[in-house]
Amino acid sequence: MYAAIRFVIAAIIALTLATAAGLAADHATKPEAIALVKKAVDFIKANGPQKGYAEISAITTTFHDRDLYVVAYDATGKCLAHGSNAKLVGKDLIDAQDADGVYYIKKRMELLKTSASFWQDYKFSDPLTKKLEPKSTYCEKLNETAICAGVYK
Repeated sequence: MYAAIRFVIAAIIALTLATAAGLAADHATKPEAIALVKKAVDFIKANGPQKGYAEISAITTTFHDRDLYVVAYDATGKCLAHGSNAKLVGKDLIDAQDADGVYYIKKRMELLKTSASFWQDYKFSDPLTKKLEPKSTYCEKLNETAICAGVYK
């Protein structure tokens, strides 16, 4: 009987670990975020902003992978491209706040003035889990714009 109980417990533990590993594999990593931003920057440089922003915002795009997607903002906080929510394109998001009241776009624009690239932490809705999660977003300055992609922690 104890052997059967140990077997069931071991099976539950193995299933739990496999499920957790599978969920973790669905989430993007920081190196993937950096690589996607660099790819987007190169695409915009090669094809121009208009085509670049359209490609980033397209439904089927190379700039959206699982929970990882590219966004672009001008220095005033206007959304130029959004790989997860095209309805935000053209909107002034400078006063957007996360659940903790952090003005994350305003902070991003402040960092853009002093850094060629940076990471920024805030909370945002994870497109895979639909839950509010801590997020870390990598941004690179391209002219007077921020090209960014973030990962959920």
